[in-house]
Amino acid sequence: MHRIDAQVPADDRFGLLADLVAEGKVARVGLSQVTVADLEAARDVVPIVSVQNLFNLTDHSSDEVLAHCEAGGIGCIPWFPVASSASSGPDTPMSAIVTETRATPTQVALAWLLHRSPVMLPIPGTKSVAHVEENCEAAALRLSEAEVADLDAAQLNS
Repeated sequence: MHRIDAQVPADDRFGLLADLVAEGKVARVGLSQVTVADLEAARDVVPIVSVQNLFNLTDHSSDEVLAHCEAGGIGCIPWFPVASSASSGPDTPMSAIVTETRATPTQVALAWLLHRSPVMLPIPGTKSVAHVEENCEAAALRLSEAEVADLDAAQLNS
């Protein structure tokens, strides 16, 4: 479900998804752009396997949803996962990490997401095979706790 429609009662919207699962027309249900309350209302009616909310280096507004997904074993697919350009200017934690690791800002942003949570599954957009390969290299990049803390603090100050 891409977006919650407040005009449709929760029992109706989530009940329809449960019916589609029961009929075999839908295998799994994921939600997008939800709050913890939305997620729990849905889970009362139908199993939820993933949530896709805005979450990246510059926007942690879904921290509470991410924590809830972790507790419930629900996959989290960050929407706009590579919003690193705002934090990659000179003399920033991002630029220092890029210099030290020889990774790209995109790889650092993806590595940070992967470090954040075991239920995190970033799916960045790509335009070429080389770009896909570059993005995949982020999975091997291990950020130190200090680097993660510097990136977290930079978001709070932006």
